[in-house]
Amino acid sequence: MKRILVIGAGLSSSYLIKYLLQHAKKEKWQVTVADANLQLAQSKIGKNQSSKAVELNIHDETKRKSLIEGCDIVVSMLPANLHILVAQDCLLFHKHLVTASYLSEEMKLLHTQALKANLLFLNEIGLDPGIDHLSAMQMIHNIQSKGGKITSFESYCGGLVAPEFDNNPWNYKFTWNPRNVVVAGQATARYLENGLLKFIPPNRIFSQTKPIKVGKEGVFESYANRDSLSYIEPYGIGSAKTVLRGTLRKKGYSEAWNCLVKLGLTDDSYHLSETESLTYREMVCAFLSGADLTNTEIKLAEFLGIKKTSKVFKKIVWLGLLEPKPIGMEDASPAQALQKLLQEKWALKKGELDQIVMKHEISYELANKVHQEHSYLIVNGENETLTAMAKTVGLPMAIATKLILQGKIKSRGVQIPLSREFYEPILQELKKFNIAFN
Repeated sequence: MKRILVIGAGLSSSYLIKYLLQHAKKEKWQVTVADANLQLAQSKIGKNQSSKAVELNIHDETKRKSLIEGCDIVVSMLPANLHILVAQDCLLFHKHLVTASYLSEEMKLLHTQALKANLLFLNEIGLDPGIDHLSAMQMIHNIQSKGGKITSFESYCGGLVAPEFDNNPWNYKFTWNPRNVVVAGQATARYLENGLLKFIPPNRIFSQTKPIKVGKEGVFESYANRDSLSYIEPYGIGSAKTVLRGTLRKKGYSEAWNCLVKLGLTDDSYHLSETESLTYREMVCAFLSGADLTNTEIKLAEFLGIKKTSKVFKKIVWLGLLEPKPIGMEDASPAQALQKLLQEKWALKKGELDQIVMKHEISYELANKVHQEHSYLIVNGENETLTAMAKTVGLPMAIATKLILQGKIKSRGVQIPLSREFYEPILQELKKFNIAFN
């Protein structure tokens, strides 16, 4: 019997756990789901006899090591900065590791040790990063096999709300880690444009957007990801003069979000005072010179350079940032206070569905002609728990875990899924779940 340890039972874990449990009996797996919230872990496994739920504080070294020692493979759904704790234990006890997070510098340093131990530490096998790699590499390798020379590569992805449930002024609801949304765009973006290196500083990330048409879904807006350059060498597209990866949102989102950035509400570097009793209106007032609680709207509109009757201003008002409602958190940063409010306003309600939108645009030269290939993916959620985000993040992880345990993945060391042995079987199985590119 093979033993799988899943650490983390949050928003993106639902479909991962569902898949593992559905295959557990046939594959002879024992699945353990560990989370700081035991009730949450139990809710994800139900009454499945091939599974168990355990409570785990990830910083409880004794219990963490005990759980990892007792399994064959670890699937970590933890925040990215905590994967290294698990990885070090996996080395100690000779266990494979699967994560959906971006490959960190700390994780890269474990490559030689993982190779010597005949272990695979597979990272970036979720949605973005993950399915984007699998689908992009399939396209790139197909083009290169015909003798094509890649001249431009652009890739975009967004976790959004399904159109029929798009019923708030921001055209957005949370389907994954809210913190990652709030602190997005706080690092300079780097990309390549017509052979020239380009930078977008944090104060311009949400004002320097680009329209992207995706099939029949219409036109979205994209803002640049932090680092588009790091995939040029791994993707084997050194010939490309343009390389850009971006995040998709509905039209109008970025302009309004940029107002919150400009105001200072996405700053997570310091704590406000007395945030248990401080109201949201008082917090906004504190960021505006010359403002008091009676003229906050006027001063806010002046500061942002917009009219109180504008769509952007109405979006800010709709969030409740000008209401005399206490933040109700101890020692909160502006970003934490904003996140608390957004989690109330942008919650995916019962019966509502989310949507994943992804697109690749590739230009290449072949036989002295310039060609283009566009590929896009649309996935809708099944319900508010089995979301499109959980499906597209969790299924690639689950399928990869199965392939590793079956001995069908031979790669070892610290890896991301760029080779044929990853993308062919995983993309093929994803089609069974209606995750297929057009």
